[in-house]
Amino acid sequence: MSAPVFPDLEGASVFITGGGSGIGAALSEGFLRQGAKVAFVGQSDASAFVDRMAAETGNRPLFIKCDITDTAALKAAMDQTASAHGPITVLINNAANDKRHATDEVDEAFWDWSIAINLKAYFFACQTVLPAMQAAGGGVIINMSSVSYMMGNAGYPIYTTANAGITGMTRSLAREFGPHGVRVNALAPGWVMTEKQKELWVTPEALDEQLSRQCVKTPLEPCDMVGPVLFLASDASRAITGQLIAADGGVVVTG
Repeated sequence: MSAPVFPDLEGASVFITGGGSGIGAALSEGFLRQGAKVAFVGQSDASAFVDRMAAETGNRPLFIKCDITDTAALKAAMDQTASAHGPITVLINNAANDKRHATDEVDEAFWDWSIAINLKAYFFACQTVLPAMQAAGGGVIINMSSVSYMMGNAGYPIYTTANAGITGMTRSLAREFGPHGVRVNALAPGWVMTEKQKELWVTPEALDEQLSRQCVKTPLEPCDMVGPVLFLASDASRAITGQLIAADGGVVVTG
């Protein structure tokens, strides 16, 4: 699937958390093909992905190994990105972990870890990038969420709690920093067929049940998230901020 071209994204300094696998890898590739300067962080080595992107797109991303639950390390990675590519003008908070858990089995340590990766890191990435965006007269933040909390899904209550928090944070930051030209939106994917999802949870029965809920009867792939994110990052969406957009094939409705 070919992504639309947004000329204003060429040369943009883009920072993506979790940009080496799953949806994040598709987003990294999407921005690279726009001619953006892409940096991404992740915990696993992404050297092979970086080399492949350089060969396939002619545009080499900057990979920084980082645990985003370590706030100091995350801020250092963002500072390194700004030094290499110029001030970050597009932030994509994408990294998350939807590890399944039962409410009665959660202890404080698991709660703290899950909130740290699924919500806390989002906030501090925003906090880190906002001064430079204000100084530049504008910027874009896109927070990747999930429709799971809108569906009231069971099986990962801290994850859905964090995703609900992402929506609240998105709206508040959009209101606070809109006067400085900063737009903040959230994109909520549906069930996207990443390698992790297929390895752990996708079965023919589960997929059939999911498709029965979707208006569009096609399994969602990581590339399906690229167009919406590029649109939200581009000036083409300059009138859109403080919004949560569901990209789920039509399972939930918003508004």
